[in-house]
Amino acid sequence: MQKHLVEIKARSTRTAEQRALLLARGADFKGTDHQIDHYFNVPEGRLKLRSGNIEHSLIFYQRSNQAGPKDSSVAFTKIESQELADSVAVTLGQALGTWIKVDKQREIYFIDNVKFHLDEVLGFGSFIEIEAIGNSADQREELLQQCQEYMAYLGVREDELVENSYSDMLGSLRP
Repeated sequence: MQKHLVEIKARSTRTAEQRALLLARGADFKGTDHQIDHYFNVPEGRLKLRSGNIEHSLIFYQRSNQAGPKDSSVAFTKIESQELADSVAVTLGQALGTWIKVDKQREIYFIDNVKFHLDEVLGFGSFIEIEAIGNSADQREELLQQCQEYMAYLGVREDELVENSYSDMLGSLRP
């Protein structure tokens, strides 16, 4: 399935407040997922296998690193079970090599087409992500407006925005 996202990631010191704001706005809480993202060596973009209690999927995406709202072109395939996700991780790791693994606890919320993550990333702390999800890049302006609206509503400040993915942040720590 192909999607177009406008998204942000930001450090958060106000997770409890942001959770309360999401629920006050009627967000649909999907649960808390312990996720391991396996990132594989690919010549361009990022290929990851997400393995969790709630979400299992193979995701390929391309986006630039920038601190503010950024466009992502995403292709993903749902994986039906944890066992299958683990098996695919081994196979892709043998074929491509595993670059890095990201371990996080993720609260997942939805308001219409906008997905929110309240993350606790092992070794890095607390973050919030906002993903306005559309079917094509033609929706970019609408998605950008949604992302900016929720940034303001949830009190995400410019100095909290993060330009890199969790994988890049962890990868920068490697010798």
